[in-house]
Parts: sequence; structure tokens; C-alpha cells
Amino acid sequence: MDFTQFVDSLTQQRFRHVAAFFIFVIIFIVYKYLSGFVSSSAKRLELEPHATNLLRLLLRVAAIFSTLLIMCFLYELPTTVFISGSALVGASLGFGSAQTINNIVAGFYVLISQPFKVNDYVKIGESEGQVEGISINYTSLYTPTFNLLKIPNTQVMNSKVLNLTHEGFIKYTFDVGFSHDLSPNVIMEKCVKPAIKEFHERHIDEVLRKPEAYFNMSDRLGISFLIRLFIPKGNAKQLYTLKPILLDLVSEKWYEISK
Repeated sequence: MDFTQFVDSLTQQRFRHVAAFFIFVIIFIVYKYLSGFVSSSAKRLELEPHATNLLRLLLRVAAIFSTLLIMCFLYELPTTVFISGSALVGASLGFGSAQTINNIVAGFYVLISQPFKVNDYVKIGESEGQVEGISINYTSLYTPTFNLLKIPNTQVMNSKVLNLTHEGFIKYTFDVGFSHDLSPNVIMEKCVKPAIKEFHERHIDEVLRKPEAYFNMSDRLGISFLIRLFIPKGNAKQLYTLKPILLDLVSEKWYEISK
């Protein structure tokens, strides 16, 4: 049996199902190919990760829209189906999917307003991490616990956003506290600065810029300093690894001078 006879043997409805399946497969293959082409072209042209993420998102939306449009044409859906379907979808969106729609709107807002981009290190409310991706529904963060956290974009819109990425660096500041056993000047000169110097000499190829330290405050509980690390943008894992090392050096110097 040749292909023509095979097609003729199928009912019209079955033929539509088979055609729909193959069209879906073709669109999926084209989408995967174009997605890979976008990734390779972005690397070759040295596009920002945020721009690459946006292009992938637009490609995904185009693939979904094309699939729906071709399916509607293939099954020759009448206008009444569109009207009743629109009413049903509208009711579903209004009563059962409001949060999803809010996330989608918020996602486009985040992509357009750009409070942060892919590879930026940010604090969103109580969460922090490196932005790994921005989709229509979620923003993905690579957190200090080495996990991937997905934050709904509505939560992003309703939270304070602190972007710690500037001038190609993650400028990460953290607090280090001490007791009142020694004065702030002694702690700075004998503990904090020597620890920073030793840290920078060990890891000069990783941090590129020497960490900075500032006196923060003194109260009845103790004395605190702010230490600022400069990590190349997009290297959050490096930050998570190096910060404990610097804290260990500060602890060692503190133990030496407080004995």
C-alpha cells in the first residue's frame, strides 16, 4: 500500500489527528533548532544573557501561538466556537486563574522595566541569589544554599529589589560582629585588615579587586564592621565559596589578638 492509498483509507477525522500530531512534532523540532541557534548566535555575538533569555521567551510564545493557530485552521473551527471558547476561557481566567494572569503580566513588567537582568545578583524581599532566568511566570535565583529558587513574578513586583551587581562586579556587603574586648581601631588594624590582605593575596585571580572594610556601629552588644567583596558578575558560586574563607581568616586573626 502506497502513501496515497494509506491516506485514502483513513477517515477525515483520523487524518486530521495524524496531521495534527506531525505538525506538533515539526513545530517542536523547529523550536528546538531555533532555540539552539539563538543560544549559539548569542554566544558568537556576545549578547547579554538577559537579551538571550528574552529571545528564547519570545520564541516559545511564537511556537505556542503558531501551534494553536494551525490547529484551529486544521480542524476548521467555526466562529461560534471561538466566541464560546473565549467566554469559557474568560470565565476560567476570571475565577480560577487570576494568579497565573497576574504572574504573566508581572513577568512582562520585569522583562520590560529590567530592575535586574540574567546573571545579576539580587535580593528580592527575604531571598537572595543570582538571577538564572526570567520567564513569564517566575524569576529563578541560584541561592547561597546552591539551590534554584523560583519566585513568582507577582512577588517580585510586590517586594523590595536590591541589585548588588554594578560595573561588572557582584558588590556583596556583609556584617561581621565582635565583642567589646578590644577597641574598633585595634580590631580594624590587627584583625580585619590583615585578614583581608591575606585573603586577597590568596585569591587575587578570583576576586580581581581587594575587599573593603568599614566600621559600622558599636552598641552595648558589641562592635560591627562591614566587609565588601567584589566578585566578577555571573560567578555567584564563587561568592558562596569565598565568603566563608574570608570569615574564617577574620576569626583566626581575632582569636590571635584576643588571646
